[in-house]
Amino acid sequence: MIGPLLEEGLPALGLEPPAGAVERLDRYAELLLEKNQVMNLTAITEPEQVARLHMLDCAALLNVCPLEGKRLLDVGTGAGFPGMVLKILVPSLDVTLLDSLNKRLNWLAETCDALDLTDIRTVHARAEERSHDPAFREGFDTVTSRAVAELRTLSELCLPYVRPGGYFLAMKSVDSDGEIDDAATAVKILGGGLERVQNYEIPGTDIRHRIVVIKKLLETPKKYPRAFAKMKKNPL
Repeated sequence: MIGPLLEEGLPALGLEPPAGAVERLDRYAELLLEKNQVMNLTAITEPEQVARLHMLDCAALLNVCPLEGKRLLDVGTGAGFPGMVLKILVPSLDVTLLDSLNKRLNWLAETCDALDLTDIRTVHARAEERSHDPAFREGFDTVTSRAVAELRTLSELCLPYVRPGGYFLAMKSVDSDGEIDDAATAVKILGGGLERVQNYEIPGTDIRHRIVVIKKLLETPKKYPRAFAKMKKNPL
């Protein structure tokens, strides 16, 4: 279905997919669009757009930092973006997909089985609550999030999961300069530091997106994250 687009698009990003990855991504897209007829998983319903705006968009994260053998948490994973794509393209990656909607997670678990993926699991929880669990807090090398919240709130949700020395990768639009500036205080309070902003173009389109790369420098104070209502009312 989307294999040829991926075979063209991944090298355009400078990526060489491992054996079987394109076939798995193709099957993932097929299962996504099939399930989307009865469950709201994505507003993108054309196979070509799924290939470019989901698969290739997420694959661009692999140009930011090495993920081989790392432990990754995808916060607010939704239909599995970017966590599922990264797992398929980096088989040695250990992935946890976290979301507050169990229906999506049940489908993702079934999809992982159908794709014969190992070292990947789903967690049904609210991000601001599960990060206080010692088994999760500062337990991940990399945390990703795509289209979940503005960066001040997103940093409070995600940085507590990142081990010192690890990275929080936030997928944002290229017009997010103000949002990044507004989040500077929050990032510092939470133990992070803005390392860089990396813009990229999705192959086969004129669409440019951005990855905000935040390095975890210090442990996050134990009182964070706060309850979500407090985050929304009084952002850091």
